[in-house]
Amino acid sequence: MTTATATTGYPTRVPALNRPVAVLGATGAALLANLIVWLIGAAAGGTFETTNNGQVQSVAPGGIIVMTVVPMLIGLTAAALLSYRWTGVLRVAAVIGSTLAIATIAMTVAADFDTASTVALSITHLTLAPAIIAATEGLRRKLIEA
Repeated sequence: MTTATATTGYPTRVPALNRPVAVLGATGAALLANLIVWLIGAAAGGTFETTNNGQVQSVAPGGIIVMTVVPMLIGLTAAALLSYRWTGVLRVAAVIGSTLAIATIAMTVAADFDTASTVALSITHLTLAPAIIAATEGLRRKLIEA
């Protein structure tokens, strides 16, 4: 008689990350994802233009780059530096960063973008949450293992 054994597959743990890799890696991954979303939105007919005080302004790709990189670098760098004193800040940063990224979708919806642009820009906000969580949890794992 033969015995069947179950295999567990691949582990689903977040890898341990040092501070530079957590900050720069998550920022780079989010930027790459957001540029891909922008390309898909543009291919779907999105103009990524809005009217502000009678002036038509384009928010892509420069706006997508700035609005991805600046908040991610500031937030993750602050969390990484504060984690020298308090490791718990990483969980707080994950919650606050993800919440702010998702909450700011309301500003995109309130602007007068076309439908394809609104959907694509809303998705760019959503891509930040997993990047923030992966970075903070990876850094937390590194600090706990050390």
